[in-house]
Amino acid sequence: QVQLVESGGGLVQHGGSLRLSCAASGRTVSSYAMAWFRQAPGKEREWVAAINWSGGSTGHADSVKGRFTISRDNAKNTMYLQMNSLKPEDTAIYYCATSMTPGWGSPQSRYDYWGQGTQVTVSS
Repeated sequence: QVQLVESGGGLVQHGGSLRLSCAASGRTVSSYAMAWFRQAPGKEREWVAAINWSGGSTGHADSVKGRFTISRDNAKNTMYLQMNSLKPEDTAIYYCATSMTPGWGSPQSRYDYWGQGTQVTVSS
């Protein structure tokens, strides 16, 4: 079993920055892909970014490309999402997830364990 705990969310003004963290426990996730998803009120959960096991390959949704950066520190069993130039439309609950199978990518079905989420609110 893997437990994932997100932190770093909060209220920020338009144009501000936040850094989300996702700490894994119970089992090392250093051999597996991880990802960030988000769900805004009244909308379906959507993929934000993904990273392969080593951190050597990453992908970001078009809506956040150039503003958000996913990274990981396998020594700390932790993944991060640096969010810059935040916009009100980035307001959502942000979830981290990890896969227990080889490969990486955006489909939610690929990910086996999920955190409880952290709220990010961007004021205009």
